Amino acid sequence: MKEYQNYIDGQWTPADSGDTFVNSNPADTREEVAEYAKGGKADAQAAIAAAGAAFPEWRATTAPARGKILSAVANIIAGRQAELAELLCREEGKTKVESGMEVGRTVDIFRFMAGLSYTIGGSVVPHDLPNNMLFTKREPLGVVALITPWNFPIALPAWKLAPALVSGNTVVMKPASMAPALTLEIAKAFEEAGLPKGVLNVVVGSGKEVGDELATNPTVKALSFTGSHEVGQGIYQQLAPRMARAQMEMGGKNPTIVLADADLDYAAKLVAMAGYMMTGQVCTATSRAIVDEKVADEFTEKLVAEAKARNVGNGMQDGVTMGPAVCASELEGNLNYVKIAQEEGAELCWGGEQLGEGDLEHGHFMSPAVIGNVKNDMRIAQEEVFGPVVGVVKSSGFDESIALANDVEYGLSASIITRDINKAMRYTDQIEAGVVKINQISTGLALQVPFGGVKHSSSNNFKEQGQTAIDFYTQVKSVYLDYSA
Repeated sequence: MKEYQNYIDGQWTPADSGDTFVNSNPADTREEVAEYAKGGKADAQAAIAAAGAAFPEWRATTAPARGKILSAVANIIAGRQAELAELLCREEGKTKVESGMEVGRTVDIFRFMAGLSYTIGGSVVPHDLPNNMLFTKREPLGVVALITPWNFPIALPAWKLAPALVSGNTVVMKPASMAPALTLEIAKAFEEAGLPKGVLNVVVGSGKEVGDELATNPTVKALSFTGSHEVGQGIYQQLAPRMARAQMEMGGKNPTIVLADADLDYAAKLVAMAGYMMTGQVCTATSRAIVDEKVADEFTEKLVAEAKARNVGNGMQDGVTMGPAVCASELEGNLNYVKIAQEEGAELCWGGEQLGEGDLEHGHFMSPAVIGNVKNDMRIAQEEVFGPVVGVVKSSGFDESIALANDVEYGLSASIITRDINKAMRYTDQIEAGVVKINQISTGLALQVPFGGVKHSSSNNFKEQGQTAIDFYTQVKSVYLDYSA
């Protein structure tokens, strides 16, 4: 079992309270993965103070010099990819393949932002008077707070942390307590790469103590959060009184529209990948398949076959294609949604059962569920499940499919499967989502383009990833220079 302390002001420190907690492997709860210092308000305050003290020197460091540290971190993580992927698999539950892909994505994020460091600055704009110059300067905000979820425990911290640091801010991070090991391993990589003390601080603890301090402390100039809408809305309200900058990326209820002209084998494969990969614990996962009624029954049969083909088990084992839920409460919530759907009149076509025989006895496992006869006013069609549960909603055709897809409070990711380019392009105009896919899975994101949702999925003011990620972490000055004197 690994042991971790909080990382504050360049030191690995126990919690001020002395409290600790232990995380177990969700695939086999008999295995204790790591013990953590359980931080609280005092630890968060110490981390904020350290970040504040480190800011002037880090701000004065050039962006390319900051980028070189990010590049070194990328190389350190790449050299430990297999080790970190195994740790991710054991603590969060992803399969070995999924874990390896996530660590690889993390390397790419740091390398991308390291390269971007050579472009961070401003622009020169023509002045309307002679012998005058007009230009802009992009500057860091100060101390920023990052609150990250458990479902992407290394990639998501990286895609917030990389633009925050390369822009010249100092950072206090609070990873989710269910899977904080990989964030602390990122901190180790930055320590090895020579990051000055206090620039990055990591405090593991509850949202009530650590999260509230990050949201209300006046030294924190901005906060980026990824998690549920309920929690994100509460943090947003905490930031509002002092008008601190906020970036909230929250839930999704993502549709894949399947039109009558679609290749149904291909469509079922894509929906199954997007619905069941990473045990459906992805904010962009497909949870609704909106299918033309002419082909809905045939599509459902093919989706059931795809669900049956999933090999559920411990992600460390070869051939396993779907791991466990991250914890007992997540598993219970998934199973409850299947039950609620049936009580509201939907049909359980296959799966949706807890698995506990043999090697699965001590894990949080369930079979991937296909639910038919789903109506759009059912809870299973409106609420985020965050598990391997896909509901099939029948539509009368293209127009109703769009209407059904948009008839939810969320707007994160959406996909359509069709051979009709006209309808595909009309869909891109009419769908209410921040990420729009055509003949692709609803999951999977390119790191070089903006990411974010609309409606209850996001505060929709600043995007993450790509070059636009820098916008949230910087402010712009306009400079007027008259050199005629």
